[in-house]
Amino acid sequence: MNDSAANGREGAPRATRAPAGAGDGTRAVRAGLPEPVKHEPTLPGPVFAAHFHLPGDPTGPYTYGRDENPTWTLLESAIGELEAPGAVGAETLVFASGMAAVSSVLFSQLHTGDAVVLPDDGYQALPLVRAQLETFGIEVRTAPTGGDAQLDLLDGARLLWIESPSNPGLDVCDIRRLAEAARARGALVAVDNTLATPLGQRPLELGADFSVASGTKQLTGHGDILLGYVTGRDAQTMAAVRRWRKIVGAIPGPMEAWLAHRSIATLQLRVARQNTSALAVAEALRGRPEVTGLRYPGLPDDPSHEIASRQMRRYGCVVSFTLPTRARAERFLDALRLVDDATSFGGVRSTAERRGRWGGDAVPEGFIRLSVGAEDPADLVADVLRALDESAH
Repeated sequence: MNDSAANGREGAPRATRAPAGAGDGTRAVRAGLPEPVKHEPTLPGPVFAAHFHLPGDPTGPYTYGRDENPTWTLLESAIGELEAPGAVGAETLVFASGMAAVSSVLFSQLHTGDAVVLPDDGYQALPLVRAQLETFGIEVRTAPTGGDAQLDLLDGARLLWIESPSNPGLDVCDIRRLAEAARARGALVAVDNTLATPLGQRPLELGADFSVASGTKQLTGHGDILLGYVTGRDAQTMAAVRRWRKIVGAIPGPMEAWLAHRSIATLQLRVARQNTSALAVAEALRGRPEVTGLRYPGLPDDPSHEIASRQMRRYGCVVSFTLPTRARAERFLDALRLVDDATSFGGVRSTAERRGRWGGDAVPEGFIRLSVGAEDPADLVADVLRALDESAH
């Protein structure tokens, strides 16, 4: 949990903790709630304040709205309770978007002359990040996620960036193995945990220094806010991340933070349904002759299943596959009735897109990224199969 909530910083709302050994559902429902006060709401409303009453010397947790906000404090405590339950000294910071969180780690930890290892099959904004890092005199090395290929590039690196499962290809690497190798060489390790969520895997428990994610996706799950966060194990490295947030001002609005906290209460319910449905959709697609390159880590015959099963508790809500041509993929998307043609993933309403339309991802023209929502599994499978049939003509 972050220091302001867990260590009782004077004046900050003190968050309750779930009982030791509590299940994911209990933890999600209770995470970050303040101590109960008679006649007060269970989850206080958002605090809208650019500045706070501050006579005398500037002491206390809340001075100016770019630095801290009570609504952030409770949300950061909630996310920390999911990402690093019981971890002493772990801290969480929230940001205006997932890319704000990603940037905060990379640009606060790396300096001119450093080397960083990135995946070459990760989120499509990473090439933009690479270009910016290189303008600052930082050496960028890249390798695929699968096969733990980043291992070969660690000598002399300051930071290893892992994305597992990768987006959009859904490859998985052995996080513990990579983290141990990186730490032996003196490198920090950051894991993009967006696709897995903290209910799927906890990177800090696997040896990472940072768990970074876009809360826009499954964590909040309704497709109505932009949010990012960083959970880190070490106060010194997180102080640099906090300083970067202060300098850049990449802060979430209090309404977005409050909506995110409210949404986390249903995370376990949503994840359970979406994972079950994603596996059902993947199994249905496995029997279709027009489908190639099917990936879902939860499938027993998926190339990543063995590694994923060792480090993940749940396999996620995203299924990827390829149809023969761009035209076939577009006809398939047009034929879907329960799935929206939209980007992003993790929402309660299923979405899908032909990922190649954006550029930046090394995928075939007919590559589909399907994000499974909370619809009834049978209805969703039927819709996908019907759309495949209709798109054949």
